[in-house]
Amino acid sequence: MKSCYVSIDRLTGVIEVEAPDDIRIGDHVVCEIDKGTCLGVVLTEPLETNKTGLKKIARKTNENEVEEYRALREREQNVFYFCRKKILEMGLPMKLLNAEYLFGGTKLIFYFISESRVDFRELVKELAKEFKVRIELRQVGVRDEAKIIGGLGNCGNVVCCRRFLNNFSIVSIKMVKEQSLALNPSKISGICGRLMCCLAYEYSTYVDSKKNFPKVGKRVTVPQGEGKVVKHNTLNFTITVHLDDGKEVTLPLKDIVK
Repeated sequence: MKSCYVSIDRLTGVIEVEAPDDIRIGDHVVCEIDKGTCLGVVLTEPLETNKTGLKKIARKTNENEVEEYRALREREQNVFYFCRKKILEMGLPMKLLNAEYLFGGTKLIFYFISESRVDFRELVKELAKEFKVRIELRQVGVRDEAKIIGGLGNCGNVVCCRRFLNNFSIVSIKMVKEQSLALNPSKISGICGRLMCCLAYEYSTYVDSKKNFPKVGKRVTVPQGEGKVVKHNTLNFTITVHLDDGKEVTLPLKDIVK
């Protein structure tokens, strides 16, 4: 079996799918994924894979289908404003983020966030009446909001979730502490208010690098005397020790007698 990578849309991102041999980079293809029938663009040539359970490329599209879909996407802004107007009229406690037509106009999906459960049955009726297609309202989280809307992270770059992240990995305070970062919410939180996704990128490297480090709090012997480990300096392989005489010294890991 062969697979390739296909770019679907802003929220779905890039996914790996089962692909026939005649697929080439740049082809527009139809993919059946969890949310329905979607148009995608092939990013890589098909290569042999042992992965199972991949979504499949249903077929290639022709130029007319691509143009029709682009015309459909151009209507999404007006669709978005109509839905937002109805939300305000009905006084629903929800924030609309995006409106998306699926390929062929078979379904119209509205993404929103809310701090509580929302009874949007009347809203769905109004939308179905107006647009004459199957309507789906999908509640997402604050990280999805950042992915849809975008913005700049603390690093000054466009947030990773908007650029290339397909799935949100679990990020914990343990990862922050392992990398000896200050527990300052403004520095370790993304625009979504959650811990920054990039904290997970180098976590495994820090864990592997610190396998030979004595734990913080452990008593060690160094050339200057005995003391307690108070800090790891992982990237330059040094350790800071608080000596029994009150002084602090930073020295290479190789000089530590555990």
